[in-house]
Amino acid sequence: MTRSDPIADSLAGQTVVVIGASAGMGLETARRVRAAGGQVVMVGRNPERLEQAALDIEPLSTAAFDAADTDRLQQFFQDLPGTVDHVLSTAGGPAYMPLADMDLAEVRRHFGDRLAMTIGIALHSRDKVRPGGTLLFIGGTGGRRPAVGMTITSAMTAALPALTANLALELAPIRVNLIAAGFVDTPLSASLLGDQLEARREELRATLPIRRVVGPEDVAALAVHIMCNEALTGATYDIDGGQQLLSH
Repeated sequence: MTRSDPIADSLAGQTVVVIGASAGMGLETARRVRAAGGQVVMVGRNPERLEQAALDIEPLSTAAFDAADTDRLQQFFQDLPGTVDHVLSTAGGPAYMPLADMDLAEVRRHFGDRLAMTIGIALHSRDKVRPGGTLLFIGGTGGRRPAVGMTITSAMTAALPALTANLALELAPIRVNLIAAGFVDTPLSASLLGDQLEARREELRATLPIRRVVGPEDVAALAVHIMCNEALTGATYDIDGGQQLLSH
């Protein structure tokens, strides 16, 4: 007896907007949505990279802009031709810097852009997402453990679950959830770690309870599950391979 694919057709007839779709977790989620029978609208900052990613996905449409540009974000949702079922945003990366190196204008920009972008997606998509559909944001778990250089990231790590829970009440019956990822083996991780990437992979393979590195396909699988399970809202879902269980 052949076992059927558990994700096949689970999103049949549904449309998902993926913000940050040109690489990493966003691109892998777009692939997963297509494998589940759904359609995708892909958004990314870099037009060339987005165009290249779209060749693999065959989306309904693409839009190249920075999601931190709230005017452009509003226009994007206004221009969508109809309702969508889900919106996923991976936009907004971590900021690592010790206090002594901080520039207050840069700190203000980082907090302001990230919070305004998250709230902007909620505000401008609320008339486009169907009841029972999902707004799904990607955050992280690394900032839960205090360390030098983690001040900004820790503050954002704490803020996003509270923001998610409140938005779930404000936007009901649209569902709002947060995926909090640990280390994920993506191009962003590679750019941050440089020649230390392979050493970090080896460390995680040896120490994580799952004995492997979390990949973007793992995050994508969780994202599609949250989209499909209509009992889930207002919650934060950790995916780190047990990284938080380690003593260091």
